[in-house]
Amino acid sequence: MKNKLFFTRPFFLLTAAILGVCSAANAADAVHYSPTQKAWFLETEHTTYVVGVNENGELQNMYWGEKLTRDEDLAPAHSNPEWASFDSSATTTNLEYPGWGGRLYTEPSLKVTLADGVRDLVLKYDSQQIEGNTLRLTCKDIKYNLTVTLIYRVYPEEDIIRKSSTIENHTKQVVTLESAQSGVWYLPRNEQYRLTYAAGRWAGEDQLQQEPIRQGKVVLESRRGNTSHQLYPWFAIDKGGSADQQHGQVWFGALGWSGNWKMVVEETPMHQVRITGGYNDFDFSYPLKPGEHLDTPEYYAGYSDGGFGGVSNSLYRLELNEILPDHEHPHVRPVLYNSWEATEFSVDEAGQKTLAEKAAKIGVERFVMDDGWFGARNNDHAGLGDWVVNKQKFPNGLGPLIRYVNQLGMDFGLWFEPEMVNPDSDLYRKHPDWAMHFPGRPRSEARNQLVLNMARDDVRDYIFNAIDKMLSENNIKFIKWDMNRHFSEPGWPEVPIAEQKEIWIKYVRNVYDIMDRLRQKHPGLEIESCSGGGGRVDLGVLKRTDEVWTSDNTEALDRLKIQEGFTYAYSPKVMMAWVTDVPNFNGRSTPLKFRFLVAMQGSLGIGANLNKWSPEEFDLATKMISYYKSIRETVQMGNLYRLFSPREGEFTANEYVARDGKQAVVFAFLHSQQFRNPMPAVHLRGLDANAIYRVKTIDDKLVEKHETYSGSYLMNHGIEFNLTGDYDSTAVTFERQ
Repeated sequence: MKNKLFFTRPFFLLTAAILGVCSAANAADAVHYSPTQKAWFLETEHTTYVVGVNENGELQNMYWGEKLTRDEDLAPAHSNPEWASFDSSATTTNLEYPGWGGRLYTEPSLKVTLADGVRDLVLKYDSQQIEGNTLRLTCKDIKYNLTVTLIYRVYPEEDIIRKSSTIENHTKQVVTLESAQSGVWYLPRNEQYRLTYAAGRWAGEDQLQQEPIRQGKVVLESRRGNTSHQLYPWFAIDKGGSADQQHGQVWFGALGWSGNWKMVVEETPMHQVRITGGYNDFDFSYPLKPGEHLDTPEYYAGYSDGGFGGVSNSLYRLELNEILPDHEHPHVRPVLYNSWEATEFSVDEAGQKTLAEKAAKIGVERFVMDDGWFGARNNDHAGLGDWVVNKQKFPNGLGPLIRYVNQLGMDFGLWFEPEMVNPDSDLYRKHPDWAMHFPGRPRSEARNQLVLNMARDDVRDYIFNAIDKMLSENNIKFIKWDMNRHFSEPGWPEVPIAEQKEIWIKYVRNVYDIMDRLRQKHPGLEIESCSGGGGRVDLGVLKRTDEVWTSDNTEALDRLKIQEGFTYAYSPKVMMAWVTDVPNFNGRSTPLKFRFLVAMQGSLGIGANLNKWSPEEFDLATKMISYYKSIRETVQMGNLYRLFSPREGEFTANEYVARDGKQAVVFAFLHSQQFRNPMPAVHLRGLDANAIYRVKTIDDKLVEKHETYSGSYLMNHGIEFNLTGDYDSTAVTFERQ
């Protein structure tokens, strides 16, 4: 149904059409319009979000939080009065999608320059359309035929709402966008809030940060061309700064975009907290010709009264049920072996076969050959861009190796770095213009490589065809898609100057396009997103990739903190976690059992040099992988409860509970014991208090050893572990009877 509101003076009249067609909604409707409140109600299982039209014809946020049971309790939208000449109504009213114009002084959702030089944009409500769980509200400038359609998608079971916008130029001239956001979220006013987000760097990703929100702005962003290791595109804001893992009101959001992004957390002088997010407006300019449009990134958000644990599990449900490529037919991630640390660039058929044999014997299901198989790739100085098999290393191609891996019962995966080129490569010698550059300026190398301009369609097609050829000629089931540097000199001199800054958006869209086309042409293909570790992790790339490389830092103790931060927003199913050799990143040596248990809290991979393992290590690895397979569905697809944080002491404990509640598994780790202090009691969560659970241990670390426990005992009395010394660890499984 599509209806219009027409406006005269600053006020408006509802047409008979909207009054007649829209009626009180059925309680089961995720989206409905209330003519009494002149508002749209977006309802999930536990939350309500309300947008109304105020007396000025503006779309206004009216409510977001715990579910409302009756529409009539909410008064119609009404703009806030002007506080002073310095604080206009436009600035103090919670406008749903404010254009920069008039007397708006808060962060705008859209800023434009029109062909006649006008830089003023005033958006008024124009029409609506409701289709199932999707709502579209169209706004239009008061003079120019420039429209913005706000698109809302409700995910009732996940308690999440998605926003995005489509900006369309219906004028006869070019309109230049200077800021294009997906939308803005408003929290209840006059409250004290605390902001939680993840920051870091290469090999130190996902470090949780928390700070009180005060008047002013906090900008979370990437200007690097991809999502980045430095800041992750999600936030959580808790009321009073008192939320923990189980309790407290928390509002949260995450962007689905793998390029330059920005989120602005702003508390206004009127003590209104608002969170704007979308494309980063740094170095941003996007001209729309007549008839053209721009879609902004998808911006997901939700509310939980169950603390940070509730936030995480809500996002997991969204990712598993709606976003990941296998969401319609979910399956567990296979145990993976990657040959990089064993061979680095020195790959050949015989060496890879030897590793494959050893990997198969311990229960590995997927064998991945990493860098070094293509072009003149003997080190990181040459070969990137030349995606043809190195005949000196593989004189018969990859076929014999892949067939051997398949005969061992494993599928085969291969490493690519499609977006990069070495100056020492046939591709660069033939097409130096394909690398990002500004004419007459230096070309900055990082890791001896340049960035291909993937915004160019000829570059996009070359990369697609090269990978497609490899997949068509070989039984390759998995691609590790890497990106080992960020943008520099993001020039595109082949297009008009006015269009050159489109590179930031068109680059990412073409990367998405390649992934989408490869998956469509090769059903069953799986892709890992990697960017020197966790440099490309977001809800946009997760629509196209099955897992992400969490960090190049695989040192087990560091990984406890990295993995904790990662799982605040992203499911353990997509979190690749490897067991590697020691001494590791910090020169630290931890026991193999400790390393396995840390990695088993996500999607398990092995990256160690199996040629150096002892018989005892192979025996332990076989047992640990077998145990992991018995719990991996619970770990990858269940709920996560953080019982003891590695940020808060020497002891860490995490619990995973299967969706059907039939299995729970607890992982426990001790960094170092002091004064022979015993471990604290661990109180489980998410169990059935009246059920009986059978216990299965991998060792003798339980202080009390019973075959069964009641759910009430496990949650209220708790259990204790006898962990001692340095780097001790254990895991216990509980099966509901």
